[in-house]
Amino acid sequence: MKNDTEVTTFILKGFTDNPELQVILFFLFLAIYLFTLIGILGLVVLVIEDSRLHNPMYYFLGVLSFLDACFSSSITLNMLVGFMSKNKAISFLGCATQMLLFVTFGTTECFLLAAMAYDRCVAIYNPLLYSVNMSPRVYVSLITASYVGGISHATLHTVATFSLSFCASNEIRHVFCNIPPLLAISCSDTHINQLLLFYVVGCIEILTILIVLISYDLILLAILKMPSAEGRQKVFSTCGSQLTEVSIYHGTILFMYTRPSSSYALDHDMIVSIFYTIVIPMLNPIIYSLRNKDVKTAIKKVFGRINR
Repeated sequence: MKNDTEVTTFILKGFTDNPELQVILFFLFLAIYLFTLIGILGLVVLVIEDSRLHNPMYYFLGVLSFLDACFSSSITLNMLVGFMSKNKAISFLGCATQMLLFVTFGTTECFLLAAMAYDRCVAIYNPLLYSVNMSPRVYVSLITASYVGGISHATLHTVATFSLSFCASNEIRHVFCNIPPLLAISCSDTHINQLLLFYVVGCIEILTILIVLISYDLILLAILKMPSAEGRQKVFSTCGSQLTEVSIYHGTILFMYTRPSSSYALDHDMIVSIFYTIVIPMLNPIIYSLRNKDVKTAIKKVFGRINR
């Protein structure tokens, strides 16, 4: 494209131009997506059906499952169409919408994981006051605040990114409209955008990780005071799943968005992006099901009904 022509559509280059490999990737990501939806739907049904799961922890888990479904769908559906289509184009508005959605869901999940850590801290460190400190008003407010934070953060970056000029190239070396590859093809000065990405994402990460670390420090102190080995084991199994999820999720985000722009390698970042937007939502139902005694009991109860 000519340098003086404003871009109205983008071309998502994706992983490969090889048609045979694209077919293989289509079925691979379709299987991952279907597995993710089945796992998430199963968790939501369990939370609704089993009365023992009617407490804030599992309400948070239900919201997390919904976020994962939306997060994965915002990327995977368009990517699957791209694998089977010769036309890899996405409109300017479509690209902005996709960025707004996936940043919203991704940031909301960061805040929600911090809220879930706080919930576990309140439940374990001071169980007698749990129903008071984590009343419906409190956990609904935490969920609402997570969404408000996610939408605000996504709006900031989407407006900042799509206020730039894209006139040098319209080819995005990625499978979706992520921020770093879009900045890489802009013909505007992206210095402010780079700083905005580094500092705002960095502040969100520091805030949410600090909440998680403080919460789990208090949980550890409470565990050490427990006289019962069985009680300690139950707490470890419940909190271990959350800590696993938080470590993987925040680790990939820190790698993606809080590095200097000079260290970006778009091919490697594309794989990392796929991991936290598609693979992690698939792993969450497995992590929370296999490491959680209450969820495993609820699954056995459901299968027991089916086998009768």
